Amino acid sequence: MKVNEPHHASIEELKESIAYFTEQGEVEETAIEGLGLFRREGASEPITGVYEPSLCIVAQGAKRVHLGEEFFVYDAQHHLITSVQLPTVVQVIEASPAKPYLGLRLKFNLREVAQLMVDSDLPPARPQQSSRGMAVGKNTVELLDAMKRLVNLLHEPQDIPILGPTIQREIIYRLLTGELGGRLRQIASSGSQGHQLAKVIEWLSEHFTQPLRIDELAQKSGMSTSTFHHHFRNVTAMSPLQFQKQLRLREARRLMLMERQDAATASFRVGYESPSQFSREYSRLFGSPPMRDIANLQQMAEAS
Repeated sequence: MKVNEPHHASIEELKESIAYFTEQGEVEETAIEGLGLFRREGASEPITGVYEPSLCIVAQGAKRVHLGEEFFVYDAQHHLITSVQLPTVVQVIEASPAKPYLGLRLKFNLREVAQLMVDSDLPPARPQQSSRGMAVGKNTVELLDAMKRLVNLLHEPQDIPILGPTIQREIIYRLLTGELGGRLRQIASSGSQGHQLAKVIEWLSEHFTQPLRIDELAQKSGMSTSTFHHHFRNVTAMSPLQFQKQLRLREARRLMLMERQDAATASFRVGYESPSQFSREYSRLFGSPPMRDIANLQQMAEAS
């Protein structure tokens, strides 16, 4: 019991800070670059999104992330690290008005991670059981305290330019020396296979409407086609084609919902040549044909 008391105190203080700053609703972007604070007073429907390299912490409640065929669940005892851009399906699974979901996301720049690795004499990384670009680790008091100090800087905006980068550097250090630090080091290390693959994933995330040419992607990564395909699946839990497909379908959904485009127009804009193929794959991912899905989303938005 005593061993858990410091952790409990740290997570309680972080919870109070997030609750204070989200009284009027979640804040996607704060005065601290890369920091977002989130609040939900009930479980959510599954929502598609792209996780960027980031640290996610839940101070109260729980969230589930669906990557490929895998699930990652994190709560007040655990954090989620994402080391590359990944298309996901996300759902808040534990929240209520009495105990709302309270969480945060801190994006990090892999160049800054690499610079810290160059500047510091880091201890050896712990052995990693997986090379997946997403993983759940146990929270530590040191990590929670650093994050609490970062969030509390929002009380003193004039201190953010000076103290913010220092605290973020400490947070990155805690991640690099923690149980998941090995995969983050591998992705950030210039010249490594993980780093080269991260660059290809970033390129694919920005050019997903273009035809997929595996040989060209492999060449960009400096790997053979078979090696590239193997490492890509290890990191993302999906093939390059599945990765591109999820990005295309997510963007098409946004175009139909936010820009009121019809299914055929949206499908062509994201790179599909066959509307029927688009409709089949859309239904497989989102559970309903395009227009029915959008109608349901609009009804939910009007009811909330």
